[in-house]
Amino acid sequence: MLLQGNDQQWLEGVLGKIRTKLAWVSEKSKHKIPYTTVNGTHDNRIADNPTGTDSDGIYWWTNGFWGGMMWLMYHETGDEKYKEIANFSEAKLDECLRGFYGLHHDVGFMWLPTSVANYKVTGNPESRKRALHAANLLAGRFNLAGGFIRAWNDLAEGDTRGWAIIDCMFNIPLLYWASEETGDPRFKQIAMKHADTAMTAFVRPDGSVHHIVEFDPESGGVVRTYGGQGYEEGSSWTRGQTWALYGFMMSYIHTCRSEYLQTAQRIAHYFIANIPESGIIPIDFRQPKEPAYEDSTAAAIAACGLIEIAKAVGERERDLYVRAAVKLLRTLDEARSDWGEENDCILINGSPAYHNDRRHTAIIYGDYYFMEAVFKLKGNDLYLW
Repeated sequence: MLLQGNDQQWLEGVLGKIRTKLAWVSEKSKHKIPYTTVNGTHDNRIADNPTGTDSDGIYWWTNGFWGGMMWLMYHETGDEKYKEIANFSEAKLDECLRGFYGLHHDVGFMWLPTSVANYKVTGNPESRKRALHAANLLAGRFNLAGGFIRAWNDLAEGDTRGWAIIDCMFNIPLLYWASEETGDPRFKQIAMKHADTAMTAFVRPDGSVHHIVEFDPESGGVVRTYGGQGYEEGSSWTRGQTWALYGFMMSYIHTCRSEYLQTAQRIAHYFIANIPESGIIPIDFRQPKEPAYEDSTAAAIAACGLIEIAKAVGERERDLYVRAAVKLLRTLDEARSDWGEENDCILINGSPAYHNDRRHTAIIYGDYYFMEAVFKLKGNDLYLW
């Protein structure tokens, strides 16, 4: 992905900052699996969890991203310490496979950046086994009547047997990988059925997306939609937009189906049209102007997807997506990153959800996708999805 002039100079500078930051952060947190920071220090999701029900502990859905960051750094630098830390994280997730009950649709987020990455890089047969185990768990959540993968397990809010979420577009690449690895088409068939359902039930005509769609688990018909982690029902949760934007590109990369690329482009055009002049992405494109809540993680994920679209389209279209991605990444680097040694995270001002009490905080996947996008611009990224 060729950049010119100031953008190329900026890229070289931010690559250096990433290498410097991860060199010491990785050592400091090498025996952790972090999600956020507490007073600038990474927390740790490794916990004793014999019942397999502590969703905030080792079963937490983001627990693959730290290992993914280590694989990105190993690919970038060749430094063995990053591989060792990634192996530590992956082995800790074995507790989840043994315990089972705390797992749900997010096994792709957990084992693609860890076990699939390890197997791709090293050929480790144990990593292959773990990833195939996770793929079978994900395939087992498929609802045949509705053509969707069920989200979560039973929640306090009530019956969720018919719930599906846009986030799962990032989990189904685990199924594509399983088919590619084993030659068994059933995994890919399930992934494509889910993607097809998401195209029709989640993506609106203007390119915005629903976060949650409830289907009748018996008949498969759509019951209703929910605002989920966005501002309200019918609004436009920005990280949900990015799960869809990049997620459909993932399906396109694995299948070459033009419908997936076209859907990703439609969502991307909506996203680009709503990027504020400041480059700061709100939690929801349809939220009130005040308070001005934002989510840096949405900007980082969007940049990854935009760069992948740029790779797939002709030269005349490419510049639109690259310019938007660079604007998002430069804004993150210059206005929403902490490159000092008093904070273990890179990105600040990530927000899990509009109505979550802990907004504007460090979130590990913000750092992961920021790094992934920057390495994509360099042109030598390790594609983990």
